[in-house]
Amino acid sequence: MKKWLTALILVFIVGALSACGNSGGSEKANTDTKEVKFGATAGPYSDMVKKAIAPGLEKKGYKVEVVEFSDYIQPNMALDQGDIQANLFQHTIYLENFEKENNMDLTALISVPTAPMGIYSNTYKSLDEVKDGATVTVPNDPTNAARAFNTLQDEGLIKLDENADPLTVSEKDIVENKKNLVFQPIEAGQLPRSVESADLAAVPGNFALAAKMDLLSALALENMLDPYRNIVAVKADNEDSQLAKDIKEVVESEDFEKVIDEEFKGFGKPEWMKK
Repeated sequence: MKKWLTALILVFIVGALSACGNSGGSEKANTDTKEVKFGATAGPYSDMVKKAIAPGLEKKGYKVEVVEFSDYIQPNMALDQGDIQANLFQHTIYLENFEKENNMDLTALISVPTAPMGIYSNTYKSLDEVKDGATVTVPNDPTNAARAFNTLQDEGLIKLDENADPLTVSEKDIVENKKNLVFQPIEAGQLPRSVESADLAAVPGNFALAAKMDLLSALALENMLDPYRNIVAVKADNEDSQLAKDIKEVVESEDFEKVIDEEFKGFGKPEWMKK
């Protein structure tokens, strides 16, 4: 009886140890699963994730779920809370301001090709035709307004104070306006519709695309400063993670640029892609 009892105890102990070993292996497997939720606003940037980024990550063994958002608040909230692991929808300036206002620690991982602001018109076929006193609708928010005035200067329609910060220039910084252009600030989302009423309209690329406008139909496209280009963002704690490294490697690949050239015509490439 003692021998049988001893044998049963040994069997129980071995079984328990085996179960513990299997449990540990299962937990490790769950930890090592390469599943990633990638947030983006619905439209061109969720398309960019689906067509140009997700395929590259999937080749590296990731299972990618694209989570679409309809506003510019929730993607960063979800990233900060860990509901998603990366997002693509914002430029660096917006990210930095959002971090400060919401006490978050997020980081810009890498910039991507971005839909530029365009100068559109149903009145003129060329900026050379612009007449004295022409009306120009521009965004009423400071960041996009600065982009509009920089673009108008690049096209020779106005001249800005050379001492002004390009990221914050406004109508007050115009030192030369030979055409006596009349500026009409309006909410950015209304700018596509203003093409019907104004002589010229400075429309940010994301709003142009949302209104089914062709970027290449603009009379001029913005020579975008890199701080205005959209970026892939992650939590600062994950900046050096393997996922972050893999995302950068995918975005820097030839396959990514090929998809951009074929599917996202008119998008301005960041400086690192031009080197």
